[in-house]
Amino acid sequence: NQIVLLRFKDLMRARRSKEYRRLLSNASLVIPVSPSIVAGASFLKRGKPEKFMPFDFVIRLLGILEKQRGSLYLLSSRPGDLQKTEQNLRASFPEIRLVGRYTGHFPKEAKDNIVTAIKKASPNLLLAGTGIRGNEKWLYTHRQQLNTGLFLWCGECFDIFCGKREKPSRAVWNHGMEFIPRFFRNPFRVFFIPLFLYYLFLLLIFRIFRL
Repeated sequence: NQIVLLRFKDLMRARRSKEYRRLLSNASLVIPVSPSIVAGASFLKRGKPEKFMPFDFVIRLLGILEKQRGSLYLLSSRPGDLQKTEQNLRASFPEIRLVGRYTGHFPKEAKDNIVTAIKKASPNLLLAGTGIRGNEKWLYTHRQQLNTGLFLWCGECFDIFCGKREKPSRAVWNHGMEFIPRFFRNPFRVFFIPLFLYYLFLLLIFRIFRL
């Protein structure tokens, strides 16, 4: 049961990647986390889905998991950052049973052992993040080898958990301006502008022809 936090770039990737479209189609829950997706759905008169802040969604999910005294497996980051993440999560959610963890920067030959370890641990939630080749596609590819549970990839959450990045401002998020700090962290995001213009063109075509 995979949960996908869908960003604008992921939505556009699904147009050219059959594999990623299958991932979204088979996901148990797809949650928009970009204002452009919400605005696009509203423009096409397909309703206005709620936009979630990834970090807040994961915190709410962990809170529910703690109430159920569920189990958690962490797959992300480098050893030092992963250790800090574990310490902070244990302090914040003491009732969650952490049944395993492994760094996301693992060699290819370790993949089978990691999948086996996760299957044996049988966590209620597999929370994955940075370092995994393919991000959420890795979870989708290996879903048949893992026991029943929830799978979620959220790279930025691990950066916040270990203290490498600050939690996004709620005010900035509510105004749809969260791309500004991301732009300053990575100015190459300016190359997304042509893709965004193409997205606007597609919305107009879909609206005119009611596709």
